[in-house]
Amino acid sequence: MYSVAHGIRTSNRSAKVILSAVVVFAGIARAHFSVAAEPQTFDSAGVKIRYFVQGTGEPVVLVHGLYSSAKLNWDLPGVTAMLAKDFQVVSLDLRGHGESDKPNGEDKYGVEMAEDVVRLMDHLKIDRAHLVGYSMGGMIVGKLLAKHPDRALSANLGGMGWLREGSGLQKFWEVIPSREGGRTPTGLMSGMAKLAITEDELRSIKVPVEVLVGDHDPVRRLYVTPLESVRNDWPVIEIRDAGHITCLIRPQYKEELQKWLEKQRKAK
Repeated sequence: MYSVAHGIRTSNRSAKVILSAVVVFAGIARAHFSVAAEPQTFDSAGVKIRYFVQGTGEPVVLVHGLYSSAKLNWDLPGVTAMLAKDFQVVSLDLRGHGESDKPNGEDKYGVEMAEDVVRLMDHLKIDRAHLVGYSMGGMIVGKLLAKHPDRALSANLGGMGWLREGSGLQKFWEVIPSREGGRTPTGLMSGMAKLAITEDELRSIKVPVEVLVGDHDPVRRLYVTPLESVRNDWPVIEIRDAGHITCLIRPQYKEELQKWLEKQRKAK
C-alpha cells in the first residue's frame, strides 16, 4: 500500500511497525501521564478546531501529522508533558483530524490548515511562537513560515523537509485520490499539494530552523536532501534507528527537540 506521509510504497512489515508504535505510545502514556489538559475549541473561519494549552512560558505550537491528532502525535510519546515544564505548549487537532471539524472540499485544506494555526495564535493572543511540525505538520509549518514570517520565533521540522513547488512530490499529492467514507475527508489529500513552497520562499525564511529525521526514513532522501541543497545553514539531525513512524518514540527525538527549543529561548 502507499504511505501517504511521503508517497512511497510500504509493506505489511510497515503496518506491524505502526502497530508496535501504537503499543509503545500507550505504554508511555500509562507510565508518564497524570492529568491531561482540558480540550477547548474555537471557530476558525467557520470550522471548529479543538486545541489544548498546557504549561507556562514562551509559546510552542505543536502541529501533528497526517492521520494523527494532538494526543496521538504529541501527548502519547510524552512530548507535550516534557515541553510543558518550561514552555506554554499549544497543540491542536488539525481540520479533518481528531475531534476538529472535517469539511469536504480541496479548498478547505492545504493553506487553510496553516491559516488555522495562525488563527489559533490570534485567538490565544500569541504574537509569535516556536513552531514544531511533524510530517504533514512540517509541511504546514513550512507554508506558515513562508506566508507569515512575522509569527515565528523559530521552527523545528520533524520527519519533513521541503515540499517544492512544481516537484514530482507536489504532483503526487495533487493526484492522490480521496475516497468517500475513507479515513480522510474529500479534498484533504489533494489540498496538501498547495502546501508546497517555491525556492524563493524557502530562501526568504529568516528565523532559525532545525530538521529532525529518522535515519531510516525515506523522507530523508525525498524531502530533506532537496532542502539541504538550498538551506545548508539549517542543521539536519538524524534520529538513530528510526523510521517515519517510530521517530517520535525515540528518546533522541525528544532530547534533540528540547535542546533546540532551549537554545532558541536562551538566544533571545
